[in-house]
Amino acid sequence: MSENSPQRIAVVAGDGIGQEVMPAALACLDAVTERHGIRLEYTHLDWGSDFYREHGSMMPADGLDELSRHDAIFLGAVGAPDIPDTETLWGLLIPIRRAFDQYVNLRPVRTLPGVPGPLATDRPIDMMIVRENTEGEYSEIGGRLYRGRPQEAAVQETVFTRLGVSRVARYAADLALSRSGRLTSATKSNGIIHTMPFWDEIVAETAAASGLGGVDSVLVDALAARFVLQPWSLDVVVASNLLGDILSDLGSALTGSIGVAPSANLNPEGIHPSLFEPVHGSAPDIAGKGIANPIGQIWTAAMMLDHLGHRAAAAEQIAAFERVLDAGICTGDLGGTASTAEFTDAVVREIRRGEGAGTNEGGTR
Repeated sequence: MSENSPQRIAVVAGDGIGQEVMPAALACLDAVTERHGIRLEYTHLDWGSDFYREHGSMMPADGLDELSRHDAIFLGAVGAPDIPDTETLWGLLIPIRRAFDQYVNLRPVRTLPGVPGPLATDRPIDMMIVRENTEGEYSEIGGRLYRGRPQEAAVQETVFTRLGVSRVARYAADLALSRSGRLTSATKSNGIIHTMPFWDEIVAETAAASGLGGVDSVLVDALAARFVLQPWSLDVVVASNLLGDILSDLGSALTGSIGVAPSANLNPEGIHPSLFEPVHGSAPDIAGKGIANPIGQIWTAAMMLDHLGHRAAAAEQIAAFERVLDAGICTGDLGGTASTAEFTDAVVREIRRGEGAGTNEGGTR
């Protein structure tokens, strides 16, 4: 692709509130890319639960080939009450993560201006959770035995490989070195006798080789308590697929709402496209009401810009929604009265004012 060619973005709004927060994020993207002279080209794909109801699959048979022709994938939300999660998740998101080797799931957890959290403290939270994204507890190895009989059983195998653990640990260690130099690893090696000690060994080896002074390996139950009692003591946290999923949702709740949480599914080498999605689900209980919080999708868009090499634009987009929050404009989940459209319009106005990015350095700093 030549320098003058636009960067190609596959847009999948998906289900529920994804249909509402995706246009909000695209409006903000359009505003900030226009200011910075960035060219993005969107391909809108109508994949998701409606597609499943019509075709029996979440995306077409050649869907991965279609996505591979893009520079990034921008996803809204997936899931519907009448379709099992095993169909919606394993029919779209997980195949994308694995086909494109998106082995890092990066989730910022940060206190936002004007957003009260549930903790009785004013101390700010600012951490990055690095979740292994392609193996671990989310293995497909296993099955069901003796269905419908008294001895019915289910078996699910956890798979850790040296390659899988070392590369996510290396990413986390490099991120820690770019921040405070502090890396915490989530484990459960006192109870899980084979895979978790293996995880601990490789994370420690990788951290040492990276130049970090060491890694703080913490049992996940104690780490969950630390998230609640002393979240400001954490900076970069690396965790397996399941533990990282749980801890990042807990972190989002501690900063006020899971509706504000962004994430990136990264192929750090850039061999394949990376996927960007907010942490929240499709929220069918509020879908169509125009009250969904678009911050998670807008922040995710900033992470996508950062990944595509547009660091200043990413920082400016984050700074814009932070100024809107600081002015007291927010949606109902954060205690405000703004609709999705009203909040989005306020962010777009801030972007067009062009006051710059303040002290923020982008979604993946």
